Amino acid sequence: MNPPFPVIDPRAGRSLALSIALVCAALLMPGAAQGAQPLKVPDTIGQRTVPCTTCHGKEGRATNEGYFPRIAGKPAGYLYNQLINFRDGRRTYALMTYLVEHLTNEYLFEMAQYFAALDLPYPPPQTSSASPQLLSRGEALVRRGDAARDIPACAQCHGDRLTGANPAIPGLLGLPRDYLQAQLGHWKSGERRAQAPDCMAKIAAQLTPEEVGAVTSWLASQPVPADSKPALSLTAKLPLDCGGVTK
Repeated sequence: MNPPFPVIDPRAGRSLALSIALVCAALLMPGAAQGAQPLKVPDTIGQRTVPCTTCHGKEGRATNEGYFPRIAGKPAGYLYNQLINFRDGRRTYALMTYLVEHLTNEYLFEMAQYFAALDLPYPPPQTSSASPQLLSRGEALVRRGDAARDIPACAQCHGDRLTGANPAIPGLLGLPRDYLQAQLGHWKSGERRAQAPDCMAKIAAQLTPEEVGAVTSWLASQPVPADSKPALSLTAKLPLDCGGVTK
């Protein structure tokens, strides 16, 4: 990945997000339709990203809706890659595409930096009704993978603590099971893609539906470490070539 670390003036891209925030605020303000004074919205990155929190929860912490992931505290490179993927069609979700389709690389990276810098508490892990056998199988795949089938352990890329690594590998803990399961399913079906080579698509294609359920059930039931920040960098070479990830 070669993210645009020098952030240039993104005023052209800011207009869409700022307009959405203004419209939403105006609709909620009493007397907006009766000619009240225009609402003055501060031109800050926090204010301009308010539309993101409609789905992703206050400050990007996620909500009880299981398909909207937490974005607060994720590595900036990972968030940037996902925004680019939505804009360029590798990921498909109509609302996300609408929000980012006209935004510049520089502005998308500024948004990613903003959410990446947020250090906020995580909710308790989800309770699981999965059987001990299923959870054990999930932990085995997460921790050790399946060498006989060339399936690497999740921990080999996402770190021993499963909290990810800078600049572009996300953590796997603190995410709803529904979201995790949906994303692995989208990779298996080709609905979600990443920059080539797409290592996650290759891994997901080898997992059975039962294994997807095992992995996601175990991950969602695990507590997030007190230090939930991604590692500063990878500590070992990745087991597969992965597009968008600096090795």
